Amino acid sequence: MNQSNRIYLFDTTLRDGAQTQGVDFTVADKAAIARELDLLGIDYIEGGWPGANPTDDRFFADPPEFRNAKFVAFGMTRRAGRSAANDPGLTAILQTKARNVCMVGKTWDFHVDVALEVDRQEYLEIIGDSLAYAKTRMDETMFDAEHFFDGYKANPEYAMACLAAAEKAGARWLVLCDTNGGTLPHEIERIVGEVVKKIPGERIGIHTHNDTENAVANTLAAVRAGARQVQGTINGLGERCGNANMIALIPNLVLKMGFETGLKEGALQRLTHLSRLLDDRLNMPTNRSAAYVGTRAFAHKGGLHVSAVEKDPRTYEHVDPEIVGNQRIIVVSDQAGRSNIMARFRQIGLDVDPKDPGVARLLEIVKEREAEGYAYDGADASFELLARHQLHTVPDYFALQSFRVLSERRVNARGQLIALSEATVKLDVAGRRVMEVGEGNGPVNALDAALRKALLPVYPELQDMRLVDFKVRILDSAGGTAATTRVMIESADAKGRRWSTIGVSPNIVDASYNALYDAISYKLFRDQARPAEPG
Repeated sequence: MNQSNRIYLFDTTLRDGAQTQGVDFTVADKAAIARELDLLGIDYIEGGWPGANPTDDRFFADPPEFRNAKFVAFGMTRRAGRSAANDPGLTAILQTKARNVCMVGKTWDFHVDVALEVDRQEYLEIIGDSLAYAKTRMDETMFDAEHFFDGYKANPEYAMACLAAAEKAGARWLVLCDTNGGTLPHEIERIVGEVVKKIPGERIGIHTHNDTENAVANTLAAVRAGARQVQGTINGLGERCGNANMIALIPNLVLKMGFETGLKEGALQRLTHLSRLLDDRLNMPTNRSAAYVGTRAFAHKGGLHVSAVEKDPRTYEHVDPEIVGNQRIIVVSDQAGRSNIMARFRQIGLDVDPKDPGVARLLEIVKEREAEGYAYDGADASFELLARHQLHTVPDYFALQSFRVLSERRVNARGQLIALSEATVKLDVAGRRVMEVGEGNGPVNALDAALRKALLPVYPELQDMRLVDFKVRILDSAGGTAATTRVMIESADAKGRRWSTIGVSPNIVDASYNALYDAISYKLFRDQARPAEPG
C-alpha cells in the first residue's frame, strides 16, 4: 500500500459527539456504536474521557473487544504545578483498558495567557512532559492541538513550537484542530501545507468543527494539503454546530478522491445503516437531506428528472446509491407525470400496463389529494397503498366502524396536575366485530394503544412495529384552531425497515388515525400477514 495515499479514520462520536446538546449516551449505546465502527473498519475509536463522568468510567472499565480498530482514551495534559506522574486527570486516562491516548493541549498563545494563565515556555514543557510520560505506558500517543488554526494565524511560531514539543515527546499523530470552527477551506489548505513542510503529513491529523458549515470541506482541504488522519463523528454530531460528518467524509475520500482507508470490502454499503442506527439509538429524527445516506439523497421528483434517470441514472446521480447502502426513490407528487408513476410502480414491484386506465386515474387522485394538503413525496408508504388499492392488489386488513377519544385534565389526590386520554375503537377484523379501549398520555397515543389492543391478537406481526417520528403541520394558518391539519408518521420495525404515512383532516385526531391506518396496513402488507386463528 502506498502510505501517502492511505488515510487513517479516527471516529470521535463517543467523545466529541457526546457533547451535542440533547445527546446522552448510555454504556450500552456506546458499546453498540463502537462495535459497528469496528465492523466498518475505522482505524481509531475514541471512547470518551475517563474520569470525566461515570458513564465513560464504566465504558472504559469493560469496553467491547475490537478486531480492527485501536481503542483511544481522551484527556488533558498535566496541570501546571504537578508532575505528570502525580496528576490525577492524566493518571485516569492512562489506567484504562485503552492502549492508545489522545491528549488535548492549547496551541493558541491567547488561551495559554488568558485561559490557563501559564508562562508560555512552561506550557511547552507541560506538553512535552505529559506526552513523554504517556508514551512509556501506552502503545500510541496523539496530541490534539486545540485552536491550532486560530493560534497559527495569531502567532505561527508559538503554535508550531507546541507541535514540536509534542513531536519531540514521541506523539504518533499531531492533530490540527479548528476548535471554534471559524476557519475557511482556503485557510486550512494553506496552513496545513505550511505545517507539512516541517512535519511529515503522515504524522498530521485534522479535526474540524462545523460552525461555518465547512467542516467536511475543511477536512478535505487538509487532506489535499497532506494531512493523513481525519477525525469526525457519525452524522456530524458535536459541540455547537457539530463536527465533520464521517458519513460524508468517508465516501468523499474513497469515491471522489481515490484514497485508501482501513474500511473492509463492501463496508461503504454499511454507511446508511450506520447513520440510521445512531439516530435510532438516540431517538432522533433522520436527516432526510443528508448527503449519500438521506432518504432524499437519491429521490427524484420532477417528471423530466425521472424520465432521464429511467434511461440512465448517471443523468441525475453522482454515484450509485447502492454503493453506500441507500436506494433510489421516485417521488410521486402534484408535479409528477406518467413517467413518475410507472417508475414508482417498477420500484414497488407492480407490473402495470402504462395504458391501464387506472394509471391515469391514480395520477388524477394524487394531484387532487395534494391540492387538499396531502404530500406523497414524503409519505412513500401511503402512496404505495393508494396505488395498490386503486389497482386492487392490496387487501383491507380491517375496517373502522367508529372511534371515540376522551381527554381529561385534572388535579390528582397528590395535588398534581395531570392530563390523561382514553380511546375506544370499534373495528371489523377477520370477520369479527372488535371493541377495545386504550389509554395514553395524549389522544393520538391512546388511539394507537386501542388499535394495537384490537389488532395484535389477530395480527401478531404488529408486535415489533414502533412509531419513530410524528409531525403535525397546520396547512391554512388563517383558519386558526379550525385549520386543516396534516399529520406525518414515520414507523419502523425489527427488520430495520422504515416507512412514512400521511393523514389530512380538519380534526388532528382524525388525521392521525388516517396516518396510523396506513402505517399499520403497510406493515401487514409487507409481512404478508394473514389473520391468526382464534385461540
